[in-house]
Amino acid sequence: MRWFTPVEEVDLCGHATLAAAHVLFTHLGHGSDEIVFTSRSGELIVRQTGNGMTMNFPASLPQPVKPPAGLTEGLGCQPAEVLSAFDYIVVLEDEEQVRNLEPDFSSWMNLDLRGVVVTAPGKEADFVSRCFFPKLRVNEDPVTGSAHCETAPYWSEKLAKTTLTARQLSARTGTITCQLKGSRIELTGQCADYMQGEIILSN
Repeated sequence: MRWFTPVEEVDLCGHATLAAAHVLFTHLGHGSDEIVFTSRSGELIVRQTGNGMTMNFPASLPQPVKPPAGLTEGLGCQPAEVLSAFDYIVVLEDEEQVRNLEPDFSSWMNLDLRGVVVTAPGKEADFVSRCFFPKLRVNEDPVTGSAHCETAPYWSEKLAKTTLTARQLSARTGTITCQLKGSRIELTGQCADYMQGEIILSN
């Protein structure tokens, strides 16, 4: 499996993996309850469960860093903490700060990492987040499985829990159950058909 944004190929994409597995399970008659994909991020396993589909991905524990030039300016507020993994992880004080954030994307176009994930403790979920990838021409992603490979290990350590409920506060929103299992993480969510169509290619 490979994933492409409008401008480049990326190493990991959760919702596209979930969608591909859904098509294989639901429409193409995959013969078992588990699919193993090979990818730039190694082996990715998706299985059907009673709560939806569970993706087994590599986990990544973010490390504290000094905010790079442009990060805080684009944020428009003072972060409680800044970390990095394959994205910059910005920790804010509470859910409302994350919900009301209006970033200046132009300030983030030259960051060296993939994007910026903003997170905070949640009210009804263990933690919330929003995910921004302006370099990839995706200013805000609706629900981002790969980002939870970074944020869930952080909050697992902070909250001393290995199973967490996460809520992404994009316009579409989404809820993900995250379970840490050593160097791997299992992300469980739902998938629904949006559209079916046909593409006809001439010889």
